Amino acid sequence: MPIPSDLKYTSEHEWVKDPEGPVARVGITDHAAGSLGDVVYLDLPEVGAQVTAGEPCGEVESTKSVSELFAPVSGTVTAVNDQASDAPETVNQDPYGAGWLFEVQPAGQAQGLLDPAAYAALVEAAK
Repeated sequence: MPIPSDLKYTSEHEWVKDPEGPVARVGITDHAAGSLGDVVYLDLPEVGAQVTAGEPCGEVESTKSVSELFAPVSGTVTAVNDQASDAPETVNQDPYGAGWLFEVQPAGQAQGLLDPAAYAALVEAAK
């Protein structure tokens, strides 16, 4: 699956759409979902929770392992994707669409995010 050009990325394989807008949508990348294997459970932050960029804010559990979910931006969680929580396999099937995880009202400037080319280089270097 190609790396979408309209998103920013973290070195921990999260993506964020519109990190400096009024609402930033967050998910994990296709690379992360593929590395994890079949996602079977999501532990997402609650609406109203404060998240800090680079800090763990939840977990993604797969048939292979449990991985921490890191916030790509700091702010207040405004929405959680209940459909993905109810059907975690959605994260594997459509990580950049229906498999989004949560939304944040960003607080301040986003820092340290990778553009698509830098993220593609990171993924390639990991192979």
